[in-house]
Amino acid sequence: MTINCKGNLIDLNIPKVMGILNITPDSFFDGGKYRDDKVILEKTGHMLQDGATFIDVGAYSSRPGASHVSEEEELKRIVPIIELLLKEFPQILLSVDTFRAKVAHNCLDRGAAMINDISAGKMDADMLTQVANHQVPYIMMHMKGTPQTMQQETSYDDLMKDILFYFSERVAAAKTLKINDIIIDPGFGFSKTVEQNYEVLQKMDLFQLLELPILAGLSRKSMIYKVLGTNAKGALNGTTALNMVALNRGANILRVHDVKEALECINLGQAFL
Repeated sequence: MTINCKGNLIDLNIPKVMGILNITPDSFFDGGKYRDDKVILEKTGHMLQDGATFIDVGAYSSRPGASHVSEEEELKRIVPIIELLLKEFPQILLSVDTFRAKVAHNCLDRGAAMINDISAGKMDADMLTQVANHQVPYIMMHMKGTPQTMQQETSYDDLMKDILFYFSERVAAAKTLKINDIIIDPGFGFSKTVEQNYEVLQKMDLFQLLELPILAGLSRKSMIYKVLGTNAKGALNGTTALNMVALNRGANILRVHDVKEALECINLGQAFL
């Protein structure tokens, strides 16, 4: 199972780590930390040194209740950072966390390697076309509603069946446009209660029916710290525990704030094979 990133064939049969670089002022864990060029470069360098294959850059916080950000503001935040990172790390594989086609186009034009879309193309009708035009890998996530409304969108007839149907429809739309490299993200924390998140994790191996790589984004989320009675800062150990569960259920990419610990999970998991 491979994806093509800027001419590099990435083998996902051995799981990979995607490091999170939030350049928003209001992300749930590290909001506001990475707004200075020097700090951004240091953080990115550390994640690459710790073993991240991809760096996921986001300029629009999708945490529950986050403020809406205009397209112009998102572009203003993210484009200079894409340029900065590619200048400092020419070989870096940058994933752009956006649901907007114009943002995707501008970042891909400047050398980003893939798009990570929380809406699977449902919040911008031009997104799939842009991804197809650039022929880059596309991460599509499951979510109902928008980041502003998703916490009220937790009603399902059959949770896993509904999510699988959602992906089958979105994958078909992407493949119609000849998007070749598709990765699915179950969307932990998006339009799901704590209990529903754990049901998805428990049954995550069902997504292998789609025969596509699976990304698990569990890092420091409320489904962890609410159960543990802590907060995002205190959720690293819980994240590590659930990352191992996700790997055992077929995850090919771990999207995390803490790269070193995630790579240790992968290396220990590989020792069992």
